Amino acid sequence: MALTNTVENLAEEQKKEKESLDLFLSTQTVIKEALDKLGYSNNEFELFKEPLRMLTVRIPVKMDDGSIKVFTGFRSQHNDAVGPTKGGIRFHPEVNEEEVKALSIWMSLKCGIANLPFGGGKGGIKCDPRIMSFAELERLSRGYVRAISQIVGPTKDIPAPDVYTNSQIMAWMMDEYSRLREFDSPGFITGKPLVLGGSNGRETATARGVTICIEEAVKKKNIELKGARIVIQGFGNAGSFLAKFMHDAGAKVIGISDAYGALYDPQGLNIDYLLDRRDSFGTVTTLFNNVITNQELLEKECDILVPAAISNQITAQNANRIKASIVVEAANGPTTLEATKILDERGILLVPDILASAGGVTVSYFEWVQNNQGFYWSEEEVAEKLRKVMVDSFENIYQTTHVHQVNMRLAAYMVGIKKLAEASHFRGWV
Repeated sequence: MALTNTVENLAEEQKKEKESLDLFLSTQTVIKEALDKLGYSNNEFELFKEPLRMLTVRIPVKMDDGSIKVFTGFRSQHNDAVGPTKGGIRFHPEVNEEEVKALSIWMSLKCGIANLPFGGGKGGIKCDPRIMSFAELERLSRGYVRAISQIVGPTKDIPAPDVYTNSQIMAWMMDEYSRLREFDSPGFITGKPLVLGGSNGRETATARGVTICIEEAVKKKNIELKGARIVIQGFGNAGSFLAKFMHDAGAKVIGISDAYGALYDPQGLNIDYLLDRRDSFGTVTTLFNNVITNQELLEKECDILVPAAISNQITAQNANRIKASIVVEAANGPTTLEATKILDERGILLVPDILASAGGVTVSYFEWVQNNQGFYWSEEEVAEKLRKVMVDSFENIYQTTHVHQVNMRLAAYMVGIKKLAEASHFRGWV
């Protein structure tokens, strides 16, 4: 039985690594297409197709039972031509090098789209925080910072929360970095608790950004947001806050899901009840009997579909069965390139991930600025500044689709990569 489980785990790991490689290669494909559309040469593609730096570390952690377990961690820095690199740290059992590399490239593009003075970074540790104790997570978090401390910092590379990491983990990491540097350094990391230099509005920033994109998208499709039927795949940080924001805006959230299944009610779900019952990992469907699959949920009739879970959810196999008028990607890479083409041909407006989820890094930038100046803004100020960035970014990309006759994904890549290319030219890198 143990051998069977080991073989199954290995097969699953290899499958995930292949998916991550496909994601990475797809990212390179669109970057090449975007650079070609903008008239750049192969020199720029050679510079941007891979991260400038990729660090792999092994982190020994003493577990609660006294044993030592060694975890593998990564930190990718895609490009720092514009400024320090910036990007989250995820704790997940399926984290791998290709995924982290692809995510760091997307962070560069997000920062370019939002006109932030950052390049893209990303980090991750291969672990399952759902089965680790509080003390084990703290030891792992501090060990990771010690392992990557030479390549990160407020003017080098600024981490942030991501999948299965939160403000508490950011606090441990900031404290460890401050100990190593022998001075307090809140600007080293963002997504911290407010009392340690965090920013108002950071926890809800990604969902706020997605909300603003939805508000802009429905205008383009002449859909009234009030009463619009919305399906959200994923009920973690982004998905749960988004469900609340959509409900409060008068939209009808008719479907949500987590890793174990999905809930669907064409009359609308009781969002406040679901938010009250979800656990810290975004799980809520295990409390119900009438559960459908995530794939079934994606194909339900709705006005707006928001994939807010994992990658490769809308593919060539199911894209023709998507019944939404608008798809807004709150997750990273939820729609394959083949599916993007199918949705585009069907007249479905797809708001790509590197635009829709840019709210998180935008408010992380605001937090970094506030840390540097020692002056903090109200939640209203943060929300106002975020709205301007997201609306301007959406409009810039939407106009690019018309000027160059391309879809929203390619337009977003074009806008995002242009700033990197210009900065690299001025530096003499290409």
